[in-house]
Amino acid sequence: MATVAFHTLGCKVNHYETEAIWQLFKSEGYERTDFESAADVYVINTCTVTNTGDKKSRQVIRRAIRKNPDAVITVTGCYAQTSPAEIMAIPGVDIVVGTQDRTKMLGYIEQYKRERQPINGVGNIMKTRVYEELDVPAFTDRTRASLKIQEGCNNFCTFCIIPWARGLMRSRDPQEVIRQAQQLVDAGYKEIVLTGIHTGGYGEDMKDYNLAMLLRDLEEQVTGVKRIRISSIEASQITDEVIEVLAKSEKVVRHLHIPIQSGSDTVLKRMRRKYTMEFFADRLIKLKKALPGLAITSDVIVGFPGETEEEFMDTYHFIKEHKFSELHVFPYSKRTGTPAARMEDQVDEEVKNVRVHRLISLSDQLAKEYASAFEGEVLEVIPEERFDQEPESGLFVGYTDNYLKVVFPANEEMVGEIVKVKITKAGYPYNEGQFVTVVKDEREFKAAVNG
Repeated sequence: MATVAFHTLGCKVNHYETEAIWQLFKSEGYERTDFESAADVYVINTCTVTNTGDKKSRQVIRRAIRKNPDAVITVTGCYAQTSPAEIMAIPGVDIVVGTQDRTKMLGYIEQYKRERQPINGVGNIMKTRVYEELDVPAFTDRTRASLKIQEGCNNFCTFCIIPWARGLMRSRDPQEVIRQAQQLVDAGYKEIVLTGIHTGGYGEDMKDYNLAMLLRDLEEQVTGVKRIRISSIEASQITDEVIEVLAKSEKVVRHLHIPIQSGSDTVLKRMRRKYTMEFFADRLIKLKKALPGLAITSDVIVGFPGETEEEFMDTYHFIKEHKFSELHVFPYSKRTGTPAARMEDQVDEEVKNVRVHRLISLSDQLAKEYASAFEGEVLEVIPEERFDQEPESGLFVGYTDNYLKVVFPANEEMVGEIVKVKITKAGYPYNEGQFVTVVKDEREFKAAVNG
C-alpha cells in the first residue's frame, strides 16, 4: 500500500486544507504515515506570509528529500503559489501545486511516476473566481472542527502578500457550508470554527447573501450544533446586521477575534486598512452592549515603517481603554514584494522589541482582568486534552465559549463533550476550575425529565 506523509506550515486554513488533501489520498487507498518516517509521497503545505515562512518551507522540503530521495516530493500552499520557479529549482522537487487545483494532485503524481518529469501545476490565482470545494468530514483533533467558508482577500494591505498567494475574495456556496457543518456535527463535533483567508468577508462576492445570513442559517438548519465560532473578522465587516444576529444567537460564542494591527489612524492609512479608530471604537461599544461579557482578541503589528512613539502610544491607550482580552503581538517584518518593505524610515529592531514587550505585558494584564470577572461563575467548557504540564494529575484543559483556557479535573470520556465547570481561580494563561456536571443533549435531557 502506498504511503503519504504531510507537513503543514502556517495558518489554520493550511491545516484545514492539508486534512482535505489527505481525504483525496485516502479515497485513492493511500495510508497516512508520520512525516519523520519514510513515505512514498511527501506533501509539504507551505506558508509565505513572511520571508521566514519561505525559508522554513524550503528547509522542510529539503528534509523530505533527504528522508527518501526516491519519494515523490509534492509542494503546495502559498509559497508554492507565489514562487513556483524558486521551488522547482530545488533538486528533488517533483510536483508543485499552488493554492488551487489541489484535486489534480493525485493525477500529477501518477503522471510523474510514468514520465519522471517535474510538473509545475501552478496557475494564475488572480483569474480564479470560483471557490474550490474541498471536504473535510473529520479532523485528527477531536474537539473543534474548522469549516472553511471563503478564500482570498481583496484588501491589499501594504504589509501583506496574501492576495497574491490566495487570489481575490470568493465565498463557498451556503448550501455546501450547511451540509458540511451538519456532517461535522454528525461526526460528533460540538464546536464549529468558521475559517477562511478573510473569513468575515463571506458573501461580499454574492448578490443577496452575507455573513449574517449564513450565521442565522447555520443556527437554524444544523441540528445539534452547540457552538459556532468565527475565527477572525475585520471591524469593517461587523455590520449592524451581524451585531443583531450575534445578540439573538444562542450558538455563536461570546468571543470575536478582530485584527486591529494599529490603533493610530495615520499608521492605518499607511497600512491601507479600511477603518478609522473612531469607527473601530463604535463597533466595539455596540458589540459589548449586544453581548455582555464578550471577549475581544486581536492582532497588532508593532514598529510598522514610520511608527513614532506617539503613534505607538495611540495603539497602547486604545487597547487599554477598550479592554481587549488578549493580543497577538508581532514586530513588523519586511515581506519582499509588498509596498511596506520599500517604505522609508523602517523602525529600528531594538525599538520594535521594546514596544512588543510593552504590549505583551499590557495583554497579560488585560487577560487577567478579563478572566477575573468570571471567578466563581459556572461556565461551559469543552475538554480538549490532558494538561501537558502535569500529565499524571488527571487534569484536562479546554476552552469556555468566551475563550478562557480552563484546567480542571476530568477524564477521557469527557473530551469533546460540553461540561459545566466552576472557575475557582482566575488567571492567565490558565484558569483553574472545578467540574460540576456534563451537559446532556436537550433531547436526552427532556426524555429524562419526562421519563
